[in-house]
Amino acid sequence: MSGTEADPAIVALGGGHGLYATLTAVRRLTRRITAVVTVADDGGSSGRLRAELGMLPPGDLRMALAALSDDADGVWTTTVQHRFGGTGALAGHSVGNLILAGLTDVLGDPVAALDAVGRLLRITGRVLPMSPIPLDIEAEVSGLESDPRVGRCVRGQVAVATTPGKVRRVRLIPSDPPASSEATSAIEDADVVVLGPGSWFTSVIPHVLVPQLHDALVRTGARKVLVLNLAAEPGETAGFSAERHLHVLSQHAPDFAVDEVLVDSASVPEGRQREHVARAAEQLRARVTFCDVAEPGTDRHHPGKLAAALDQLIRSPRSQLAGLRVEGRHSVADVRSGSVGKERVSWQ
Repeated sequence: MSGTEADPAIVALGGGHGLYATLTAVRRLTRRITAVVTVADDGGSSGRLRAELGMLPPGDLRMALAALSDDADGVWTTTVQHRFGGTGALAGHSVGNLILAGLTDVLGDPVAALDAVGRLLRITGRVLPMSPIPLDIEAEVSGLESDPRVGRCVRGQVAVATTPGKVRRVRLIPSDPPASSEATSAIEDADVVVLGPGSWFTSVIPHVLVPQLHDALVRTGARKVLVLNLAAEPGETAGFSAERHLHVLSQHAPDFAVDEVLVDSASVPEGRQREHVARAAEQLRARVTFCDVAEPGTDRHHPGKLAAALDQLIRSPRSQLAGLRVEGRHSVADVRSGSVGKERVSWQ
């Protein structure tokens, strides 16, 4: 491992609010953080700037920068996140998106622009795009025709995320996009890689569809942790169970494996449902940890709880993980034996 137990190198992959939650948690554990962010957004301010300037959609990148900000009085972070109102040409744009657009134009490099804003915000770690070019997402969707067996292609992140149909599969356009070289290097050198939570088809799965990122994830010696969503999302994963989330990930990348799957204990009742999740995790060669990581009364992850759960996974030697004091890190056999849900992780 490249880091130390007290200061592990952690790479977090995702986009939007899910990645924001992960970054808010892991910054409690280390200062060696790299955020690798999806670049397929085509809606709102990001979509407008992407269409007009041909740049990477900046919104998810901006949110990751804000999550890692150490801005002392918060003025710059608040300003970067500020969104203009009104009805004029700037309406709906966030200040940070415009700053990233201007810096990319001046510096000629989106990574240099992100590093410059990172210095402005005094961020902990680094924010990188998963690809140096903007990508599109296309999905095979059923349930949009009178015959439910007939599928239709839906293109664009917003369209896929909000479809009333059932998403079967997604692909990237172009189909063989380059990866950010800095991102692949960070993954290969990491001690821990965290994937998820987030919009499953549009923020999580795209990372394993970029060939060079996929290869880096397969090669890395890092401990890989998959954090499941607390609930299905309206639109792209409506009606999905926890096990279905795991199935579709393994279907998109059959040779992709993770070490740990972290699941909120309240989102999956004890009994057969947990057995199904454990079996689905075995397709990813992973074992499951169930523990309380939710913000009470919401479908959001609690930063402190998530940090505590990740911290115990990170600090425990792999050979001793079976004894981890969490609410049931287990396989199918563990579930059947009844050794699930008896211990809890602690946090502050």
